[in-house]
Amino acid sequence: MPTVLRRNGLRFYHYSHEPNEPPHVHIDRGGASAKIWLHDISLASNTGFSPHELGELLRLVRTHRLALMEAWDDFFGTGTGG
Repeated sequence: MPTVLRRNGLRFYHYSHEPNEPPHVHIDRGGASAKIWLHDISLASNTGFSPHELGELLRLVRTHRLALMEAWDDFFGTGTGG
């Protein structure tokens, strides 16, 4: 599970066993976890983050989308093109 970004106590990472899913990122902090699709910056799942925190996660993913897509492509050897 390579960590691709750390911000504000959040860990952004990819699971190595999910290469056949559309590009996405998992985000954890403490006991909370979320999964966000990278193409349209939408929430796939959430356990434990408040609505306010989810807004911050979506903002961070939007800000770092290109780097997150590049990390996905590098890790899975895909050419999603960001």
